[in-house]
Amino acid sequence: MTDTTFSANTIALNAGLSRNHPFRVLAPDITMSINHHFQPDQGAFSAEQIDDLTQTDYLYASWMNPTVRQLERRLAALEQTEDSFACASGMAAITATFLGLLKAGDHLLINDVCYAGVSELALKLLPEWGIEVSCANLTNMEEVTRAIRPNTRLIHAESPCNPLLRLTDIQRLTHWAHQQDILVSVDSTFATPLLCQPATLGADLVIHSLTKFMNGHGDAMGGCVNGHRSLIQTIRSRAGAYFGATLSAQNAWLIMRGIDTLPLRMQQACATAAQVARWLEQHPKVKRVIYPGLASHPQKALAQKIFPKGGAMLTFQVDDLDAVADAFAHKAKVFYYAFSLGHQRSLAVALKTQPLLQNSYSLNQEQLADYARYAGDGVIRLAIGLESATDLIADLTTILGAS
Repeated sequence: MTDTTFSANTIALNAGLSRNHPFRVLAPDITMSINHHFQPDQGAFSAEQIDDLTQTDYLYASWMNPTVRQLERRLAALEQTEDSFACASGMAAITATFLGLLKAGDHLLINDVCYAGVSELALKLLPEWGIEVSCANLTNMEEVTRAIRPNTRLIHAESPCNPLLRLTDIQRLTHWAHQQDILVSVDSTFATPLLCQPATLGADLVIHSLTKFMNGHGDAMGGCVNGHRSLIQTIRSRAGAYFGATLSAQNAWLIMRGIDTLPLRMQQACATAAQVARWLEQHPKVKRVIYPGLASHPQKALAQKIFPKGGAMLTFQVDDLDAVADAFAHKAKVFYYAFSLGHQRSLAVALKTQPLLQNSYSLNQEQLADYARYAGDGVIRLAIGLESATDLIADLTTILGAS
């Protein structure tokens, strides 16, 4: 099924599956074979000989795999895009996008604050290969306009961005960028297609770390790029064939299993996150809570417009960040002190502002002020899972003390 007129719940369960399977299975099967036999006059010995790898017979798993292709069809249907390319991790998807579409002499503009690995790849490595890179607060169109160059080919946004939970007005940004013949990619990992579909707002490409909410169980890594077929075809022909970032069939199957329950998981996690955020906002030891579902979010109007369900991620500030981090690590009975997010279990981690600014970002004074507005000296980032809100709040009471 690929019909995107169905609801997201139905698409999450059925897109990519076929009722014409010879064994009439109700769950995706796993094709583990690396090789597929072919006739001598049918095989191609180089991806350069093939315009669109998805239009060929299956030959070799690094080019395309039947189980991975089922996942790609489901992802494209969820994001309402023409096609999808699935690969080994979220960073592989980002790298595939940047190196698949950009060449020496091109300019890339990225969010001034995004996942640290993306920022470091863009600002530290891409210039070594002749790609010019700069960063801007993509919520500030005046800043975006100043940052654009004649050779700008791609603007990369992250919404909500990590760790600030700042939103990008995707519709406004893409409308402006397309007038300049500039492509826009959006990392929508924190949102998932259940909370926001950037392609419907004008984005050319939508990227996910499938490791997070889409898989939802913390047991399989993956990434994807969704978008116009011509763009995905270019990315697949380069990254799929030459970068070695192939997604395994086993992980594709695990991620599809996770997507089956994505709507229900996100519904509960968002509702719980909202309860936890409201409770934290009233706690005397909490200086500030950043959560898109709160009226206190700095972008309240935009959040209500494009992100009304609030999401399952939140951050909060305290006076003694180290002490609270230690309490999460040693006193928590429900939260786990760990990186990552989107698991069925709730995770917490302390993120200090100064190390991030020193190691990952290159911010001017205006951008530093905006960062401080969201994060202060640092935040505790919570990734809410599927536990009871009552139990999570009880755990926070143990960690922070009674309110």
